[in-house]
Amino acid sequence: MNNSDKQRLIKLAEEDIPIHKYWGLKVLSLEENMICVKMPFRKEFVGDIRRNRWHGGIIAAVMDSLGGAIGVINFQSPEDKLSTIDLRVDYLRYAEAKDIIFEGELVRLGNRIMVAKMKAQQENTIVAEGKGVYNFIRKE
Repeated sequence: MNNSDKQRLIKLAEEDIPIHKYWGLKVLSLEENMICVKMPFRKEFVGDIRRNRWHGGIIAAVMDSLGGAIGVINFQSPEDKLSTIDLRVDYLRYAEAKDIIFEGELVRLGNRIMVAKMKAQQENTIVAEGKGVYNFIRKE
């Protein structure tokens, strides 16, 4: 992937996708088979109001977005399509009211199916791990 493509994909992830822009998602690194992003903590993301901790649904949504981003990185045409088939998230511990670093990595890209694994961490402690399976359709 050349630098121009990388900058275009970063702009897409940070600014062009409305939910990513709302979240404040920032791409830390982007390669052909992986992406790493930072999500700043915001009070709107709180699920446990007694302890001021992240809502698990936000964490799952970001993981699904990372899987989608890995798919888009591997598009060969604007006509290629991607949709989520299955998403599994294991919450390993609570996420404190701090930023989260998310990493996504391509596991397998077949003719019609793509598999990605993701993790969320705070200060080098993994708070959640996930796996996404995606329907990946290339334009013929």
